[in-house]
Amino acid sequence: MINFQHTLKKPVKAFGIGLHSGEKISLKINPSSANTGICFVRSDLSPEQVIPARTDYVVDTRFATTIGTERGSVSTIEHLMAALFGAGVNNALIEIDGPEVPAMDGSAAPFLTLLQKAGLKAQDEPIRYIKIMEPIMVKRGDKSLSIEPSKNFVVSFEIAFEHPLIAKQRFVDKITPQTFACQISKARTFGFLSEVELLRENGFARGGSLENAVVVGDTSIYNSGGLRFSDEFVRHKVLDLIGDLYLLGAPILGKVKAVKSGHALHHVLTQELLNRPYAWEYVEHDRTWAIPSWVGQKDDVISAAIPA
Repeated sequence: MINFQHTLKKPVKAFGIGLHSGEKISLKINPSSANTGICFVRSDLSPEQVIPARTDYVVDTRFATTIGTERGSVSTIEHLMAALFGAGVNNALIEIDGPEVPAMDGSAAPFLTLLQKAGLKAQDEPIRYIKIMEPIMVKRGDKSLSIEPSKNFVVSFEIAFEHPLIAKQRFVDKITPQTFACQISKARTFGFLSEVELLRENGFARGGSLENAVVVGDTSIYNSGGLRFSDEFVRHKVLDLIGDLYLLGAPILGKVKAVKSGHALHHVLTQELLNRPYAWEYVEHDRTWAIPSWVGQKDDVISAAIPA
């Protein structure tokens, strides 16, 4: 079976607050031609800056993934990238009028809902998958990340925090459109109340709130609804990993094992993978990933906003 590339049937819009910048930002996800991949356009700059969502354009990995050129950048792209992956979108042009993707509710779910409402359009070119041929591992202290051959895309992620509300958590599953939508997309980013002021003093978390992040206190979760999953913390780490890996420009056929990993190590692995062309190959056949056929809506543009 050959899976063909997909783009959106129609544009969709999102607007909200940047998690770290605190700026009000809107974006528009547009259909794009086959083989163009995912690209961001900073529409607020003159001239407009096109920034491909590729690992070689990553310029910062502190608390989020940022891509950029000498003339502009876009940060906190990982949740949107994960949603694009989970929805089966291979090609899209994303116009954005600020330096950061809106946080929405801190997860990928609002973006996934928008993409589902827009619907998918099949294109004439086949999807190229990255099939892992040889294992690769990268380590930084007690953090490690590896990838090895597998006929499926499987993620194993372990985290350990010296906090009683998180402690050790582990998630392992084959990643499909269904598992992403139901088990991963709704998991929100999280932060510790004790670190908020220090983060803001250093230019981070200026737009963070109970509306777009899980806030962890010394003994309780501050969000009124509590957690969406008992292990929401590790599930969000999986979400970040999926979004960062999609910067390779193609879905992966391989098993990824992460221990205490984050954006920086995700980038190191993608760079290491590209530097070892003998460890992987492109294939056009995959019987494990069934692209969902989302039904488009009548509206030309659908908008979503999460209150600041």
